[in-house]
Amino acid sequence: MQQEPISIFDMFKIGVGPSSSHTLGPWKAARSFIGELRTVYPLASIKSVQVLLYGSLAKTGRGHGTDIAVQMGLMDQDPVTCAVDGITSLMEEIALNQKIVLGGETEIPFNPQKDIVFLMKESLSFHPNALTFLANLADGQHLASTWYSIGGGFVLKEGAAHTGKGQIQLPFPIDKAEDLLHWCRKTGLSIHEIVQENELSWRSESNTREGILQIWRVMKECVYRGCHTEGVLPGGLQVKRRAASLNKKLLKGRTYASFEEWISAIREGGNGFSYTLDWVSCFALAVNEENASFGRVVTAPTNGAAGVIPAVLLYYVVFCKGNAEEAIIQFLLTASEVGCIFKKGSTISAAMGGCQAEIGVSSSMAAAALAESMGGTQRQALMAAEIAMEHHLGLTCDPIGGLVQVPCIERNTMGAIKAITASQLALQSAPDFAKVSLDAVVKTMWDTSLDMNSKYKETSDGGLAINIPLSLPEC
Repeated sequence: MQQEPISIFDMFKIGVGPSSSHTLGPWKAARSFIGELRTVYPLASIKSVQVLLYGSLAKTGRGHGTDIAVQMGLMDQDPVTCAVDGITSLMEEIALNQKIVLGGETEIPFNPQKDIVFLMKESLSFHPNALTFLANLADGQHLASTWYSIGGGFVLKEGAAHTGKGQIQLPFPIDKAEDLLHWCRKTGLSIHEIVQENELSWRSESNTREGILQIWRVMKECVYRGCHTEGVLPGGLQVKRRAASLNKKLLKGRTYASFEEWISAIREGGNGFSYTLDWVSCFALAVNEENASFGRVVTAPTNGAAGVIPAVLLYYVVFCKGNAEEAIIQFLLTASEVGCIFKKGSTISAAMGGCQAEIGVSSSMAAAALAESMGGTQRQALMAAEIAMEHHLGLTCDPIGGLVQVPCIERNTMGAIKAITASQLALQSAPDFAKVSLDAVVKTMWDTSLDMNSKYKETSDGGLAINIPLSLPEC
């Protein structure tokens, strides 16, 4: 399953919730389709556009906002910079006027109810998350373009050759954990130092640092916003947001006026076990409540699992005094490489592997990063990653109502806690005596993915999704 080299900024993408594979991926595919059109035809020559959604994208697309994402992409809105508070009004305007501004420049007729087609019983063989864009031109020509959203916001165009990153020769090529350990042994470098050297193949060290700190800023803003926003999540499940009330309860009246003052107020409460545990849960809840509300999050490595790494990183910052910029950069560099190993050797798509591919991978990434940050060796860090995933194997994806809410939001709290526990276990263990390697657990995860019934792979056809009676629109 060897793939092209993957950068930290492929694993950590700034985008909009609620799903990296069902929202961010289709959004990116739609923007790429617009770019395709521009290279061949003036957008003014496009008479109409239709979008066909297949497989998992059809079955859980409405709950995951796939229909919204493709419309935003067709308008060439950037998920990194668009005004997330204005998405709802844009959708209402399109539905009311039955017109869309293609590429942000040409208005064409567009009825979301008819021009976005959910093909519930059709799947394409390459990947369960597939979508096709159909464009009709004024001169009678037709153009079709099929894309696959393969998890974590990664997209592939059908028939397209790999270019770009795949042509780069990294100083330390890594496909497996054993490759990473080989380079660590040979050079004496830590995991994050190996990753930093590889990143120099794409950009300067200063640009990498700047980009990572931007990732961290978005994570912080997301947590802070989620911890101060009350209400009910959209979609019809009537799930009440909990992070804000938990934040208020834990702070016991302590006041603050900024993120930094908030962190200080949290520290004033001490570091007791249940207090710390509650905060880790609060951080994770905050991110995924924002994610479920079409907020801006960082795919880490997916949107559905976006709360795990920020929660564990904030645990490190708040309760382990790891708040220096250098420490945060090192944490995210290490986490990204573990995610790359899973993507190359297995999958980070719930539609391919169930929730083990999302929460399991994010927990593994966070565990390795925390273990190294706390002074662990390279082998202890990878042992932590293995422990975290070993205890997520077989985790299914069965979102109720096709929404990234139940059980997804709480699963982020569990993934974060498992990451911290895995890190602690590894730091108190000797890797020489470990019975299971990270590469073995990556392979096992892929084998499990292949064996898993498709109804447990982000379809809402099994598990909790069919055992909880609800009155929801078809999703």
